[in-house]
Formats: sequence, structure tokens, C-alpha cells
Amino acid sequence: MSGKKVKSSQSHESAGTAEVEIKEGPVRPYIVVDKSVEITKQRTPSSLYEKLVLAVLIVVAVFVRFHKLGWPNSIVYDENHYGKLITKYANNEFFLDSEPPMVRLLYNFVAKFSGYEGNFKFTQVTALYTTKFPYVVLRSFASTLGLFTVILTYSTLRLSGANLLVSFATTVAFIFENAFVTTSRLMLPDSPIIFFISLAIYAFKKSEMYQDDSCTSYKYIVISAIAAGCASSSKFVGLCTVAWLGLLCIWRFTFMMGDLSKPVCKSIKHTVMKGGIFIVIPVVIYFFSFYAHIALMTNASEDAEYISSEYKSALNGNNVPRNIKAEVGVGSTISLRHTGTTGGYLHSHQLNYPKGSEQQEVTLYPFIDEMNDWTIELYDKPGEILVDFQNLTDRTKIRLLHKTHCRLHSHDHKAPVSENADWQKEVSCYGYDGFEGDPNDDWIIEIDKEASAPGAAQERVRAIETKFRLRHAMTGCMLFSHNTRLPDWGSEQQEVTCASSGIGELTLWYVENNDNFLLQDDAELISYPKPNFFQKFIELHKKMFFMMKKMDSPHPASASAFTWPMMSRGVDYWSNNHRNIYFLGNATLWWSVSAFIVFYGLFAIVQLLRWQVGKPILQTPAVISYHMETIELLIGYAVHFVPFVFFGNNLFISAYLPAYYFGILALGLTMNSVVTVVFKSRQHIGYVFIALFVTSVIYFFNDHKPLVYGTEWTRDLCTKSIWVENWDYPCKNYFGNYQEYKAFELPEPSPFTQLETHVFSQPRNTLLDPIETPEPVAQQQQQQQQDVEALDPNAPSQERVAEQEAQFDEIMNQPGQKVFKDEFGNVLDPEEVKKILAESNAVIKEKHVVNTN
Repeated sequence: MSGKKVKSSQSHESAGTAEVEIKEGPVRPYIVVDKSVEITKQRTPSSLYEKLVLAVLIVVAVFVRFHKLGWPNSIVYDENHYGKLITKYANNEFFLDSEPPMVRLLYNFVAKFSGYEGNFKFTQVTALYTTKFPYVVLRSFASTLGLFTVILTYSTLRLSGANLLVSFATTVAFIFENAFVTTSRLMLPDSPIIFFISLAIYAFKKSEMYQDDSCTSYKYIVISAIAAGCASSSKFVGLCTVAWLGLLCIWRFTFMMGDLSKPVCKSIKHTVMKGGIFIVIPVVIYFFSFYAHIALMTNASEDAEYISSEYKSALNGNNVPRNIKAEVGVGSTISLRHTGTTGGYLHSHQLNYPKGSEQQEVTLYPFIDEMNDWTIELYDKPGEILVDFQNLTDRTKIRLLHKTHCRLHSHDHKAPVSENADWQKEVSCYGYDGFEGDPNDDWIIEIDKEASAPGAAQERVRAIETKFRLRHAMTGCMLFSHNTRLPDWGSEQQEVTCASSGIGELTLWYVENNDNFLLQDDAELISYPKPNFFQKFIELHKKMFFMMKKMDSPHPASASAFTWPMMSRGVDYWSNNHRNIYFLGNATLWWSVSAFIVFYGLFAIVQLLRWQVGKPILQTPAVISYHMETIELLIGYAVHFVPFVFFGNNLFISAYLPAYYFGILALGLTMNSVVTVVFKSRQHIGYVFIALFVTSVIYFFNDHKPLVYGTEWTRDLCTKSIWVENWDYPCKNYFGNYQEYKAFELPEPSPFTQLETHVFSQPRNTLLDPIETPEPVAQQQQQQQQDVEALDPNAPSQERVAEQEAQFDEIMNQPGQKVFKDEFGNVLDPEEVKKILAESNAVIKEKHVVNTN
């Protein structure tokens, strides 16, 4: 068979542009899947010149990503969240989170290696770091991974067929991409995840340079699988990377089937083996990350109140009852725990519903409390003096007497919150001391034998082991609870109702604590069984998915996935000291990627239609090579983007970065095709266009770099930089000129104490609240403004001035150092604060005190 291969020039401009090898078969031409030695050599950087090019990229990337890493010297955006978790790791405290733990484990390792002892208390965004927390080291770790990503970007482009100059230009554009620079300079999960994804892409492309059955090919497949496993163990978007690698195995297999030089059985064998590697290794790494995660969380904490008592009982310092009397009977004082939610225990307190029956509230309460105690009575013998112990069997009709002398009760009143659900009725606590109750206090025990432990627990009620329902005798509804909270009047505890339908698990209960004076001292005792690793693993995932579901409601910083490619808005990460950090992509590169994807899709449709009607289409080796490589990357883009379209409302634009990274690589290959195919005879024209493009990327970065580094800027320059109306970074936060910054004194971290902070608000302005979840500062300001605008905008009354001055004097007379901040978190002089309070309707809205020994 004769073969044809397009040889490339050996010049630096075109090195590495070797195309696919196409051979003539007996009936048709076919693509040779395995790369030739020439292609492998030209796509692998090895010359001194190319090493120098890579060195230049590294130097530039170091300057861009490591510049002023110590600033801001305060907490930025989600550093607050991850810092809290690192501190919990350091103290071996249990916690719940909505994502896999790999990134947290890595940051914890770096912090531990730096000597962090878990003695810094994270409070809110803009709070100053002390020298006890190694925030610069942790940011340096993120920046280092960002640097490695730059190297992998260049190497991946070369392996994909882009020549040296185009690979260099695309990598330079990536270095100056604002969004990637911003996230790689902070203690956030984005930089590690992008690094893992870029390593997975690079290693897979590297494996294609070798024969499918070679050890070297399998070595890089394993590296790719490890990287994908780390990505999926860091955030669930990493599962998209694993899926992409699996799809590429199938994609490559289709070409192997068309390669007449490869035996079919051999192709099937290697495809199955590599596909298996992409499944097994990520799964092993995923389990290992959770094993390490669980091993570090050995002490009980507040979050432990939201896990099962079985899991909680395995934690040090837990308050879970143990050695409980097993047999539950008439006269037992018990606590009832709900199985279907994390709400906790059936609870009542001396607060009444504000509507409906206006009787005493019944809720679920997550903490162990004496108000969770109920005494079991027979329905027809309330208050009876007991002599003999009587078990509770299936269908026993009982009443539950609360320590406030009322009984668990239901009737035909609408549920307090779920009032529009006709299948739910109010549950209350009704009665008083001396009142024996009425038929609406009667409940029938229905033991769920399948959910109960085998044996005696299926026949009679036993603590912990028996799962049962309580059916209301009068109406037939079941005692029920779900993940719905009461308003403030109900202390935001979980609603309890009586349901005539609904999910069965939400009507299941069991006895946790149990005390009965009729039982002998040597009566059988029972405790929660200690769960094994897999039981803990499953429970943590149930809680993770529950937390993700709870986060599905719209958030001020969220944006629909459909808007991500347009970058119609960013996210305010930090606003303080007349400076801002704002997550915003590089518009030149961001919009170019989006435009390219649209253009490529239209181009592919046109080519397919021309082919269908028998018209000629571009089928040169160069074009075929470009399409093969580009489609692989665009599959990656789609796999990492499309799921978010169906994911929900609470989405942040930073979740677009993995898909965006694939788009940048594909754009680089397109620029290479423009130079080598479109301007084949006049490549210098193509390079001029690329140079102009990269220059515009650098220009945008330079024009908006104060938002990346949180440095000085002027109000006018900030306003001029807003290209899109929804780019809502607060320009009024900046000074009018740079001279004002010279007179402004920045706070310095202290090794000893976190300062007492007072935040005040002026009319028609805003205040800065502590941020527990990632919420953009500007959005907080907009939300708080609605509350503040209700104040009188006119001159303050004498009473208001006197009240605020008295509060100011009280604060100043207290011991300790004071810090006052305006609505943007800018530190103000106390005398300036006193003047503002006297001249306007400004009020001190928040007091925050944290001391660290």
C-alpha cells in the first residue's frame, strides 16, 4: 500500500505541525491512528530553543501569579470557608461540606507543613489575618499549581499539533487571563482543580504519541487517570473529566476500527483496558480521599448534630446516650428521633403557634435537650400508677406526655408552614397539669419490620433498633417531618405535621433515650453500633447531596449557566481599604472562545450539509488533523459545561473555568490552523493577527489588574473600565486620585489579637455583613441598602444623635483596641466616625469582637 504524509518544515515557526498519516487501502483511504515517529518527535519539545521559550513563559507566569501574594492581608471571599475547614482539620473536628475533600486535604497538608496549629479563628471576609495563619504559603501553593498549569497548557498545545509560535502566543494569552490569575492567587479550590484537569488532558494527549500497546502509553494513561481521580475527589465537576476521558476512549476506538493496519481484537483489548483504568483509579483515589478525610475528623463538633447518632457516637467527646435500657414500655420517658431528616428530636417548648390552634409548638430540634423528653401512657389509662412493666407491641395505642404537662396532639388545622398542603395537618402539644387528655392525643404504634433490626425489635419497641410510625387514631395521618423550617417565631426549628401521604421514610421514628423505673438495674442495655468506613462514607454523601439540594435556591452571586459564555457579570470577592478584588475573565479571550465555539459549530453544520448533497469539502490531512484534535477538546468543553445547564439555579461563574480551559486550548488549535492552512502561503499575516490578539488580551489584563491584585485605582479609571453594565464592581469605593492613597494607612497583621470591629451605616448607603457563604460584597451592599433606605434621609433628630453618640462613647470606653469601618469595609478614624454620626442619620449597625490568645 502506498502512503502519503505531509512533511512539515523544520523551522521553529512550523515545528510540530506534522499532520495525520493517511494511507490508501484496498477499497478506501484510512487514517493511521498511531502517531508516527516524526509526529511524536515534532510535537514533543526537546530543542534548546524550545526550552528557552518555555523558560520565558515560566518567568512571565511567575511574575504575574506570584506578584504581591501577601496582599490583601485579610480574608478574601471563600478563603473564609476553606480556612475554617483547615482549622477544623488541624483540631480534628468533624464538619460537613458539599464537595469531596481532596483540595481541603491538600491545603491542610500545606498548612500543617507550615506549622499551623489551628489557633486562628476565621470570622468574616476582610478580617485581618494574624501571623499565626500561613495564608501566604497557602496562596503560594495555589499559585504554584497555576504555574504548572501554564507549563501544561503549552505542552498540551504542542502535543495537539500547534506549532511553537502559536503555542507560545496562546499560552501567553492564558497567563494574562484575569479569571485564572485571580483564582490562582487565593486559597480557593479552582487552581488545584484546573491543574488536575490540565494534567489529565496533557497525559492523555501524551499517551497518543506512543503505540497503544506500549508501556509508555499506559504510563501516561495511568497519570491521566490519577489526575482525573484527584479532580473528581476535589469537586464533582471532576467527574466530568473522568467522563471526558471515557468518551475519548470510545472516540479513539472508532478510528481504530477504521484503521486497516490494526487488528480488531487488539484494538478492543486496549480500549477496554484503558477504559477500565479510567474507572478504577479515580474510584480508588476517591475512596482514599474520604478515608483520609474521615480519619482526620475524630472529634465531635456542632456539625456532628446533623449526622446520625451512630456516626456521632464514634466521635471523641460526643454526647450520644450509651448503655440505654433496651426495652421500651408504658411509663418510659423517651426521646424520639426522626430518621428521614437531620432535624433531630421530637421537641416542644413553651411557645405557641401564632395562628391555627395557637396551641404549644411541636418541632424537630437537632440538639439533645430535656425538652425532647416524652412519657409514654396508655391511651385509656392516662396518669395511671404503674406496678408492672408492659412492653409496647405493634398496634399499641398510646399517648405521649411532655414535661410541660401537655400531650402530643393533632387535629383539623392547617400545618403552620405547609398550610397549602391539604395532606398535612398541624401537630401541637395540648393540655395542662391535671388534664387527662382527649381522643386527639391518641397515637397508634406501627412497627416497620423491614426497617427494624431483625429479631425482637420487629415484634416490640426496643430503643435504637425498632423503627416505627405513629398513626393518629382519629384522623389516620402519620406523625411526619420534612426539611421545612418554621419562621423566626418558631426559632427556625423544623416543622412537624401529621401527614396523610408523603415519603415513607419521613414518617419513621425510633427511640433513642429511654428510662423506666420499672426495669431492673440489670436490665438489658443497648448502645449505638459503631459504623464502619463504608457506612460513614455513605452517610457523608447523603449529607453532601442534601447540602447541595439546599444550596439550589437562587443566590445573589449566582448566574445562569447560559450567561457564562457572555460573561455578563462577575463576582465581588473582596472590598476593603478603598480597593477591590473582583472575579472577572479577560473579555478579549473569554468572548473570543465563545465566538469561536459558535463559529465552529456553524462551520461544521455547513460542511456536513455540503457533504450530504455531494459537494466537495475540505479533506486535506491538515484539516482532518485539526478537526480530530479540536473535536476532542470541544467534547471536553461540552462535557464540563452542559451538565450545569440542568444543574440548578445556585451556580457561580467560576464553575465555568474547566470548560473555558478546554475552549482556550481549542482556540489555540484554531489559530494554528489559520496560520498553517488559511494563510499557508503568507503565514506572516496570520502571525500579525495573533500578535494583535495577544496584545489586546494583555491590554485588558493591564487595564483591569487592580481588580486582580486588589491594588490602588482611581474612581474615574474604574468607571471607564466597565465594558458591560452588569460588571458591578463598586468604583465609588476607590479614591479620586492616587495621592489620597499615600495618606491612607493600611492595617498590618498582628501575631497576637484580632481586633474589635464596629461597622456603621449611613443613610442610602450600605453596611458590610460577615460572609459565611460566598456572597459578593456589592450584592450584600445592594441587599442591605433596602433596609437602610427606610431611615429618614433628612437631618438627624437630636434624639438620634444623642443615642448614637452615647453608643459611640460606650464603645470607646470599653477596653481593647477598636476599628471602625464604613459600608465598604474601609477603616475610619474614630473622630471621623463621631463627626459622621453627628451630621447624618448614620447608625452603628454591627459589633464584632474576636480575641485570639
